[in-house]
Amino acid sequence: MAGHSKWKQIKRKKAVTDARRASAWTKIIREITVAAKAGGGDPDGNPRLRLAVDSARAVNMPKENIERAIKKGTGELEGASFEELTYEGYGPGGAAIFIETTTDNANRTVAEIRHAFSRNGGNLGASNSVAWMFDRKGQIYLDATRLDEDATLEAALEAGAEDFAHEGDQYVVTTSPPAFHAVQDALRARKVPVDSAELAMVPKNTVKVEGADAERILKLVEALEELEDVSKVFSNFDIDAAQLAEAEA
Repeated sequence: MAGHSKWKQIKRKKAVTDARRASAWTKIIREITVAAKAGGGDPDGNPRLRLAVDSARAVNMPKENIERAIKKGTGELEGASFEELTYEGYGPGGAAIFIETTTDNANRTVAEIRHAFSRNGGNLGASNSVAWMFDRKGQIYLDATRLDEDATLEAALEAGAEDFAHEGDQYVVTTSPPAFHAVQDALRARKVPVDSAELAMVPKNTVKVEGADAERILKLVEALEELEDVSKVFSNFDIDAAQLAEAEA
C-alpha cells in the first residue's frame, strides 16, 4: 500500500473535528467560487462545479453556503478575487510534493508555503521540478466495509475505470479525467454508493521514507494542508504502515 494513500485515510478520520471541518468548508467554498467563475453556475453543465458541490455536500455544508459561493463566482454577489497557483518541492527523504492553492494574495501564499518547508526539513523547488513525476487522474473512494470486492471491481471496470485497488477500509477506483464523472454516474446507477471523489495528482512511482524522515515529512504535509490557501497536497512518499499508525494515534 502506498504510504500517501494510507495518509489520506488518516486525514479523513482526523477531519471530524470542528476546526478541521471549518477549514475544509473554507477550501471547498473557494473551489466552488473559482469553478463557478470559470465555467458558470450550473453544476449540470460545469463538471468542475459539480465535483465541488458534491464535496460540499459530503461534509454537510448547508445549501445556502453553496448557493452563496456560486453567486460570488458568477458575479451575482461581491467576493474576493481568487487565482489558482501550484507549488512544487521536496520533503525529507527525497519525496516529491505537489501543492495546489487558491489564493487572493500570492505573496502571502508562497511565504507561508516556504516557511512550512523550511521548518520541516523540505525545500521549495522551481516549476516542473516534480510535476513530471505525477499523472492527473480521477480517484473515486468507496466504503470497502460495506461492499463486496468482486462485485465492486466488476462494476468499476464495466463503468470504465482504469484501475481498482483495496486500500485499508476503502476501495480506490482510478479513472482518466475525461471519464471521471461518467464512471461515478455508472457506479451510482448500479447502486454502488460513492464516499468521495477528486481529481488528483497520482505519483508514477513512490519513494520509501523511513524513521525520522518519515515523521518529518508527515509533519510537513500536515503543515501544508493546514494553510488556508492550500487546496490539496500530493506526494509520492511510501511509509511503513506501523509508522503511519503511530501518526494516527
